[in-house]
This record gives sequence, C-alpha cells and structure tokens, in this order.
Amino acid sequence: MPLYEHVFLARQDLSQQQVDELTAHYKGVIEQMGGNVPKVEYWGVKSLTYRIRKNRKAHFTLLNLDTPAAAITEVERQQHINEDVLRAITVRVEELESGPSAMMRKVDRDRDRGDRRSERRGERRGDRDGPPRGPREDRGTEDDTEVTEH
Repeated sequence: MPLYEHVFLARQDLSQQQVDELTAHYKGVIEQMGGNVPKVEYWGVKSLTYRIRKNRKAHFTLLNLDTPAAAITEVERQQHINEDVLRAITVRVEELESGPSAMMRKVDRDRDRGDRRSERRGERRGDRDGPPRGPREDRGTEDDTEVTEH
C-alpha cells in the first residue's frame, strides 16, 4: 500500500481532548478501510502565518499512514465537512520516518537551546551588577560656540 503523511489543523478553541477525539475518529476511518496508522504526533498549538476562518492559532496533528487511496479520499472528505478542521494536507512519501518528525526534533532542540540561554543569562547578570552608569556626556552645547555677526 502507498505511504502518506497527513497533517491537519484544528481550531484553536478546541480542548486537547476534542483534538484527540478527532484524531481517533480519523484513525478509525482509515483502519476501517483497510489502512494502518503507524504513528500519530500532536505538535501542539502553533501560530498561523495568516488567519484561517478568523483563527490566528491552530492545533497541529501529523498522521503517518499506510493505506489505500480510497481511505485518504474519505478522510479528506470528512475533514472538509467538519467545521473544527481548518486545513489538511496529505503528501505521498517513499518511506515513513521511524523516529520523531522534524517538528518534534525542532521542539526538542528549542527546549535545549532555552536551557542553555537561561544558563548564559545567569552568568551575564554578574557582569551587569557593576556601578550604575551616569548620563551620557554632552558633546557640545550652545555656550561652547562663539557667535559672530558681520
């Protein structure tokens, strides 16, 4: 069977439980039609580049699929009908990633980077605890210049 990566965006005002129910529903549809869902990743609530149906953020979910094309067609049809799903995209791939997706690796990398930043900030704060600086020196005033009339 062909392999697919399917990402859908759900409205930001849905709860985590509602997003999980949507994911379980679409996973059930695929399995009923003879497909397999080897991996499901929830990427979290992320900001959108532009508004989609008055939403500035959305819940992102990735499904790795090993399923016939008819199952993809049915899932996409149901997602277009559902008002809670803002967008969906399905891409056919040669092979599915076995580890975490690029988005999940990015989240881990950002967490590590945040930890390092907070450590560096702590070190820099010691340097800033010196005496307070005075106001900037004026480079010149009107009193310093001579005014001559002709």
